Amino acid sequence: MPTASQHRASRDGYRPIRVSIEFFPPKTDEMEQILWKSIERLAPLQPKFVSVTYGAGGSTRERTHNTVARMVRETSLKPAAHLTCVDATREEIDAVVQSYWDAGVRHIVALRGDPQDGIGTAYRPHPGGYAQTSDLVAGIKRIGDFKVSVSAYPEKHPEASSLDADIDALKAKVDAGADQAITQFFFENDIYLRYVDKVRAAGIDIPIIPGILPVQNFKQSANFARRTGASVPYWLAARFEGLENDPDTRRLVAAAVAAEQVLDLVDQGIEDFHFYSMNRSDLVYAICHLLGLRSQAPKVEAAKAA
Repeated sequence: MPTASQHRASRDGYRPIRVSIEFFPPKTDEMEQILWKSIERLAPLQPKFVSVTYGAGGSTRERTHNTVARMVRETSLKPAAHLTCVDATREEIDAVVQSYWDAGVRHIVALRGDPQDGIGTAYRPHPGGYAQTSDLVAGIKRIGDFKVSVSAYPEKHPEASSLDADIDALKAKVDAGADQAITQFFFENDIYLRYVDKVRAAGIDIPIIPGILPVQNFKQSANFARRTGASVPYWLAARFEGLENDPDTRRLVAAAVAAEQVLDLVDQGIEDFHFYSMNRSDLVYAICHLLGLRSQAPKVEAAKAA
């Protein structure tokens, strides 16, 4: 069986992959401990950046800011803070952006955000806020020389009328200054590859980083996929069949499935990957190890004392 290194060999020689990792801000002290243990575990892999999400309606804005600011202070990781348009005026959002700049953050993931009343309901822009992501991107760029990542949807955003319309929305984000896009997770690589072809045909040339969701709980992931418009293939359900009460085997299967997906994309020339960690480090660490990534010098010093 070929090694991960052999999988990554190409005609131009050895091409190591690069990963970024997404966390969500803790809601309790216990969750905060889990988060920082995960950061401590994954930091030695030297991810390209780590991102910290926002809760629905910007409900975790303060926790997101505190988590990102602590990363800057206590680690050598490069954090990217999520920022949405939801439930805030332009002045309020601009103040958050400025506070990130003052804290040393230089990368923001700009998103419209989910509707205030939840996924499936109508989105209503704040009357004094940024109406959509492209407006937010332009606003961020006016404040500082941030790197700005935006979202992309290989199976289209659930609210988009068509995939072409959704690609037009992505182009508007790029025209406003977006530097790269991170995709919604997907399980069939052909979906992502066809999407990238369509994006390139539309004249969009920024990096389109594939988002990878390691399936820790199949039922939970399938429900999440349905809400976000991502399809769940039959073969994936079959891999986890009968493992509802066997978490140890589930983790082994999950690591193998995610590593297989990434290795196939590496064979297609993809080198950057974004992992949705769900604040659980062991599975992401195992997948990265299978892909040939190895720990370097420890990257978190003060987190242990927290």
